[in-house]
Amino acid sequence: MGGEHVTGVKEAVGPGAGAGPLLLGVRHHGPGSARAVRAALEEARPRIVLIEGPPEADALIPLAADEEMRPPVALLAHAVDEPGRSAFWPLAEFSPEWVAIRWALEHDVPARFIDLPATHTLAWGRQEDEAGAEGESPLDADPLDGEAADSEGDSAPGPGPADVRIDPLGVLAETAGYDDPERWWEDVVEHRGVGKGDVLAPFTVLEEAMGALRETYGSGGHDRDLVREAYMRLQVRAAQREFEDGVAVVCGAWHVPALRRKTTVAADKALLKGLPKVKTDMTWVPWTHRRLSRMSGYGAGIDSPGWYGHLFSAPDRPVERWMTKVAGLLRGEDRLVSSAHVIEAVRLAETLAAMRGRPLPGLGETTDAVRAVMCEGSDVPLALVRDRLVVGDVLGEVPATAPAVPLQRDLARLQRRLRLKPEALERELELDLRKETDAARSRLLHRLRLLGVAWGEPAASRGSTGTFRETWRLRWEPELSVRVAEAGVWGTTVLSAATAKAEADAVAAQGLADVTALAERCLLAELPGALPTVMRILADRAALDTDVGQLAQALPALVRSLRYGDVRGTDTGALGEVAAGLAERVFVGLPPACAALDADGAEEMRRHVDAVHGAVGLLGDASAAEQGHLRARWQSVLRVLCGRDTVPGVIRGRAVRLLLDDGALAQEEAARLMGLVLSPGTPPADAAAWIEGFVGGGSGGGMLLVHDERLLGLVDAWLTGVPAEAFTDVLPLLRRTFSAYEPGVRRTLGELVRRGPGAGSGAAGAGSGIPGFAAELDTVRADAVLPVVRLLLGLDEGEEHIGNDLVGVTG
Repeated sequence: MGGEHVTGVKEAVGPGAGAGPLLLGVRHHGPGSARAVRAALEEARPRIVLIEGPPEADALIPLAADEEMRPPVALLAHAVDEPGRSAFWPLAEFSPEWVAIRWALEHDVPARFIDLPATHTLAWGRQEDEAGAEGESPLDADPLDGEAADSEGDSAPGPGPADVRIDPLGVLAETAGYDDPERWWEDVVEHRGVGKGDVLAPFTVLEEAMGALRETYGSGGHDRDLVREAYMRLQVRAAQREFEDGVAVVCGAWHVPALRRKTTVAADKALLKGLPKVKTDMTWVPWTHRRLSRMSGYGAGIDSPGWYGHLFSAPDRPVERWMTKVAGLLRGEDRLVSSAHVIEAVRLAETLAAMRGRPLPGLGETTDAVRAVMCEGSDVPLALVRDRLVVGDVLGEVPATAPAVPLQRDLARLQRRLRLKPEALERELELDLRKETDAARSRLLHRLRLLGVAWGEPAASRGSTGTFRETWRLRWEPELSVRVAEAGVWGTTVLSAATAKAEADAVAAQGLADVTALAERCLLAELPGALPTVMRILADRAALDTDVGQLAQALPALVRSLRYGDVRGTDTGALGEVAAGLAERVFVGLPPACAALDADGAEEMRRHVDAVHGAVGLLGDASAAEQGHLRARWQSVLRVLCGRDTVPGVIRGRAVRLLLDDGALAQEEAARLMGLVLSPGTPPADAAAWIEGFVGGGSGGGMLLVHDERLLGLVDAWLTGVPAEAFTDVLPLLRRTFSAYEPGVRRTLGELVRRGPGAGSGAAGAGSGIPGFAAELDTVRADAVLPVVRLLLGLDEGEEHIGNDLVGVTG
């Protein structure tokens, strides 16, 4: 029966003791565990190292020795026929598993993964999705850390509310009198050095603690651990038959008691019988410290990956080195931090640790010291320290020789050619589309967005607003590797995949606005292969759609697309014909559609009128000569709208304003129309709506009133004549209208109203003929500026003759 049992170490053993496999129970992503694993392997010198992880990744282990491999990285497994069903196994520089892999490669010792194969875990998730279950995740792992793998997409539903799960760290910390599991772990593991001759003590203590917990709680609500542990035991047996007692196992401490427990081979195989399977692929992908943190939703995450990385890499004096890092970060943000601040922060952290009975300052003590000494008690700069250092924005790298789908390889080639390096830290990228490299970068980013790979998001440009400028916010997240694998079903290159995806999206689009937005994205991404299909579907949808609101919503996107031909060299002739036909249908259907609307419908239609007006202006500039009548046709539609009583006041007022701005309506006529609307016979609510349409909506109406006092006088006279019982009803509408103005415009209007209509003010009575200016010099106002002018010019107060001459200048 010896071949049917797993035998384990009875005590801490060294090399050649012949006591069975060396079980090293760890905490995933624990720097203390990582240091202890390295010391134990150096002491024991095993002939093979077995590591908790998917066995399909055994062929990828040698890549960990590649010079281009820089953690944090992750093993990515995804279903071949459903790439979105995937899982990650992240490894950081301070992960015990990574340390074990590196030790094995450096010492020419074979290393193998022994966890349940990904082919089962991914199929497990699919089976539950099809059954609609909300049970335990198929990727359940060591509850000492939560999940051992990070699931992506629909690979695993979360634990159901009925599951009772324990937190071993929380139980042990509470037993030891700690209210914070992380603080307990720091005190008993992270702040404990590995002494000579004591390399196995941490593992012995953890095994005893986990054994006691498993005796009390069983699997702790992680029933799938029983299946995973059965598979691990089988792999340990196989390694023992091959390497006898020279076997070392690095796994989650929660599993050690189960691996040491003696069971029969038949019993373990029975647990594995009938497991579902799915064909999977595996590779290495870059990971980030941010995704290692619990804030990311990664179950085996830690609160402070940047801090743990520092503890692992610092050769000595970790607190002093940490405070130096913090000072460097704050100095880079132009905060006054000196070496004296660093010294005082270290002293305060050590004092706090002593007062709290801790062996060394932990993250809590260093954070409190930084807040008090370097941040002057403010949490604002402290948030920056947490984001940049405690969590961190480190992005790992994987070698080009790592397995990848063809689309991923093409993307990597384009990234190198265009010098667009993926980075974990968000940054802005300004592109000048007149330059070939920038234009190619723009095409790549737009094509990736079509494929659902949101590496970059368009942002508002701070500089020029011209169409030859683009601004992007770039940030590479590890999940994008899954999105690239998913997009691989559309093609082997970014261009072919984006083209196929655009054609499929056009066929599946539900509304006209969706197709027009897709056409715009195709032009931005420069997909000439997809445009014929998209344009054919667009023309068909435009011909069948009778909703004027939908047509008006679709027209601006089409017309915006026409501009790209100038900057990107794209042929937009077919698009111009569709846009012109769409505009004609809007012109015909708009007047009837504007009748009998409620307040919300009228406001929405006003926005459509604004959008169509802007689109017609661009379309008239970009279209052929035979389409030049579109602007005149649109102006005739606006004249119809401003003259119909059945059209809501907000739309009539906006139509008058648009005609006035285009020079198609004289100021006298606009004043006459306003006077009619603001006459006593018009209900105050209708008049207020007309005013909102004419001078509201952020359309620069405030400046119009500033420079044309006739219109301001009409509004003022109407407002003072509104009956008291109606004033409360129109006040919210007027407040909304005038609150949209710039503060300077509101102040100027207030001054004009306070001054009142003077004998020469206004366009009608001004002798100068210039609206807003009187015919004669205002000597009182001119005298008021003289002291300031004297001060600016450095003149003595006695030089009265110069001061008198300045009156004419200031006037």
